[in-house]
Amino acid sequence: MGSTSARNGHDGVGRRDLIKRSAAIGLISVPAMSFLSACASGDGGGGEQVDKGEKTKDNPLAVNESAPLDFVLFDGGFGTQYAEDAIKVYEGKFPKAKVKFQPTQKIQSTLQPRFNGGNPPDLIDNSGAEQMDMGVLVGKDQLADLTPLLDAPSVDDPSKKVRDTLRPGIVEMGQFDGEKVWIMYYAYTVYGVWYSRKALESLDAEYPETWDDMLKVCAKAKKKGIAPWTYAGKHPYYIPFSLYPMIAKVGGREVLDAIDNLEPNAWKHPAVKACFEAYYELYKKGYILKGTPGLDHIQSQTAWTQGKALFLPNGSWVENESAKTMPKDFDLAVSAPSGLDSSDKLPFGTMWASGGEPFIVPSKAKNPDGAMEQLRIMLSEDSSKNFTKSVKSLTAFDGGTDGIALTPGLKSAVAALEKAGENIVNPRIQDWYVALQKEKIGVGGLGEMMAGRLTPAEAIKKIQGYADEAAKDDSIKHYKHQ
Repeated sequence: MGSTSARNGHDGVGRRDLIKRSAAIGLISVPAMSFLSACASGDGGGGEQVDKGEKTKDNPLAVNESAPLDFVLFDGGFGTQYAEDAIKVYEGKFPKAKVKFQPTQKIQSTLQPRFNGGNPPDLIDNSGAEQMDMGVLVGKDQLADLTPLLDAPSVDDPSKKVRDTLRPGIVEMGQFDGEKVWIMYYAYTVYGVWYSRKALESLDAEYPETWDDMLKVCAKAKKKGIAPWTYAGKHPYYIPFSLYPMIAKVGGREVLDAIDNLEPNAWKHPAVKACFEAYYELYKKGYILKGTPGLDHIQSQTAWTQGKALFLPNGSWVENESAKTMPKDFDLAVSAPSGLDSSDKLPFGTMWASGGEPFIVPSKAKNPDGAMEQLRIMLSEDSSKNFTKSVKSLTAFDGGTDGIALTPGLKSAVAALEKAGENIVNPRIQDWYVALQKEKIGVGGLGEMMAGRLTPAEAIKKIQGYADEAAKDDSIKHYKHQ
C-alpha cells in the first residue's frame, strides 16, 4: 500500500544514488517458513510456458494474443477496481485472451499449493498480512526478471522506455543484489505522522518540529481530553513508519544503512537510543490512547478518525482505508516526524517514502509476457490517474496527478514530498528481512516497549540480539547496501 518521492528539481545522480541505497515496501507481513521451504523445493507438475506471439509496435513484449492470463491481487486498502479496469484494457487489446482474476486477502495460503505444484499464477500483487517473503523468493529463484518490461516502450510515449517514466528509486527497490529487477512496486507510499488539521487547529497548535514542542502539543491535547497518540498496537511494525525516519534525521541515513546491513551494534547508536527514549516518553507521560496495545490497524485508525487521538504513524493508504469513518471536515494531513533538536544531522522534513504494492511474475509463470504487458498497461498515465483518483494514492508512474482534484491527504503527501526533497529514506530491512522486521523488531521489541513492558535500553538490547541472530543465520540470504 504505498507511494515514491517528489522530484523537487533533484533528479541527478545524487538523488538516484540516495534512493538506490535504501528502500522499503508498503505493508509487509509475516512469512510462514512452511511456505518458504516449500517454495525452495516445489518442482511439481505445472505446464509449459505458452509460445511467444508476434513482436510488433503495438505488442512490444510479443504477447501470445490468445493465451490466458492468471492474475492474483491482494484485496486490501486499495480494493480491486483499479486492477479490474486495467484488465479491461488488456482484454480489449487481446480479445481472444481470457484473464482469470482472483482477489484475496490470503496471498500465502492461496498460493502455497500452487507454488508447491510448480503452477503459480502469471502475475501476483504480493501484499498484505500474508505476504510472501520477498528476500526468500529472490534467493530461491522463484521470480522472473522484469527487465523486459522496464526496457519496453511506454504506452504513452513509445520513444521512452517504461523505466524512464517511473519515480526515482522504484527500479532500484526491485533489485536485491545486482542489476536484475524482481519486483515492480506499483503504488508509492508516503509514511509519516498523520493527523486532522481541524483537530490540531482546535488546540491552537501547529505540527511540532522538535520533540520538546511535540511534548507541549501532547500536553495540550491531553488537557482537552484527546489522547495525543495511538498506533496499531497488534501490529507495532507500523511504529517505524515515523520512528525510522526520525532516527535518520537525528543520526544521519548511515544509521539506517547499518541497521539494514545487520551490522554489529547498529542498534546501539546514540541516535537510536535518543529516539527510543523520546517515544518511550509518550508512554511514560500517558500520551498514548488507553488500550492501544490491544488495537489492530483498523481499530486504531477508527479511534483516531473519531477524534479520540491526535497523531497516528501510518502510510498514505490510510486515507482510503479509513474513508468510511473519516468525517467530511477531518482535513487529513501528514507530516515528516518531529526531530529532537537543532543538533539533528538532517533537516525537518526528512521522511520515509517508497514503493508499495509489490507485483511479481513467478519464474514458472506460463504467460510471463502477458503478465508484463498487464503491468505495462497499469504503468500508463490513464491507469495511473485512475488509481490515484479512485484510491487517493500515488503510483510508481512519475506523474498522473495533472488535472486530478487531490484529496486532502494526498495533497498533503505531495507537499511533504516536495518539502523532503533529497531527504527521503527507505529502510530496506522491511523487505530484506520480513520476519525480523515484523515479528521480532516490531512485535517483540517496539511493541513491548510502547506497552511499557520493556525500557528503551532493554528494547535495544533485545532488538540487537534479534539482528545478530539473523546476521549469523546461514539459512537466510543476506543483503547489503552497495
